[in-house]
Amino acid sequence: MSDSQPADPQTEHHARLIYERLLQYYGLPEWRDPLPAMDELVSTILSQNTNDTNRDLAFNRLRAAFSTWEAVRDAPAEAVMDAIRPAGLANQKGPRIQQVLRQITNERGSLDLDFLKGWDAEEARAWLLQFNGVGPKTAAIVLQFALGIPAFPVDTHVHRVSGRLGLRPAEMNAEQAHPHLAALFDPQTYGPAHLNLIRLGREICHARKPNCRACPLNDLCPSAQVGSD
Repeated sequence: MSDSQPADPQTEHHARLIYERLLQYYGLPEWRDPLPAMDELVSTILSQNTNDTNRDLAFNRLRAAFSTWEAVRDAPAEAVMDAIRPAGLANQKGPRIQQVLRQITNERGSLDLDFLKGWDAEEARAWLLQFNGVGPKTAAIVLQFALGIPAFPVDTHVHRVSGRLGLRPAEMNAEQAHPHLAALFDPQTYGPAHLNLIRLGREICHARKPNCRACPLNDLCPSAQVGSD
């Protein structure tokens, strides 16, 4: 990413050791069934502040109610909000999704994001970030997992775990962590690194009580003594 600083060699080496250890422990992870980029964009907006189960339920209800994204775009707002209610914050997410669909139509003439595959990564990221409701994480997920453009998404788990592992400064927020972590990892490893850090955060490195003794990284983690029992 153009706004990232050169990676510190020692921290970059630390990141590589963490990546390799998690790969050995968890194996090579696979993204859930790949979606077209437009589907991934809507799905990721729905995922904000909810879990995967509720996201998928809302997404499937939306697709069952409307046969095309054009139909979602042009539908009454209440109908869209009702369809996505399981994801929570439907009164915010529904209008945001419809507004994004309208803006893309106005700019491109159709609801298809495959044109971004031919763009520079930073240009594609900036284009996605122009839309209200599309932040750095949402843009990075669409780029990395739907368009094949290297990007390192930072969700709550990745942000927490990367801080405990010493991969980022403690005061660095999630938005700042996107270019920072992207500079630490090899772009070819972005997907597996992201997914395995999430799994570690969900299963072991919990927010309130991390299970440090069970962690495969406890010898690499400067926070391992804190919160262990």
